[in-house]
Amino acid sequence: MSIESSVKPSVARVVAFSGSAKRPSRTRVLVEALGTELGRLRRIDLTVYDLLDAGPSLGATQRDDLSAPAAQMIEAIEGADALIVGTPVYQGGYAGLFKHVFDFVDPVRMAGMPVALTATGGGLRHALVVEHGLRPLFGFFAAHIAPTSVYAGSDDILDGRIVDQGVAARLNAAAAELAALLAVARTAEADASR
Repeated sequence: MSIESSVKPSVARVVAFSGSAKRPSRTRVLVEALGTELGRLRRIDLTVYDLLDAGPSLGATQRDDLSAPAAQMIEAIEGADALIVGTPVYQGGYAGLFKHVFDFVDPVRMAGMPVALTATGGGLRHALVVEHGLRPLFGFFAAHIAPTSVYAGSDDILDGRIVDQGVAARLNAAAAELAALLAVARTAEADASR
């Protein structure tokens, strides 16, 4: 019996988190598009969260002080099989509340988790935030980060649709990489349970 045949295809729990403080947002469009593309490649159960889903308790400094919706969002992130994250870029960095959400996440629960990184901003000068901000953050968590990240500027998403072919191609590549990382994680889980 090969490894591939011993690992039963199952539905992967994927959480997409948009660090935008408004809805609708280009950031949410980007993380949803990546989730949709991943869903074309393999069976997933996709749940999408925004900062707004956490409610006003996100300003808490201790995890025990979070409201039920915020605590459920953190637990969903920790319990996911894979994570798609996106942040708007503000003044050359990821959103502060985006980072604050991950301040509550237990690093042990993120270790080895497949993660795809996305960001939105006003122009190309913000594009490196993904590489210089997000990639080190999720490296700290020892997550398995998809090599291709996706950045979309203000002209790349119009009326809730991705209109730039380069962004669409990067989404496709990131989704394929995330699917491959999920397959590797599933194989590792199966091997560990033997």
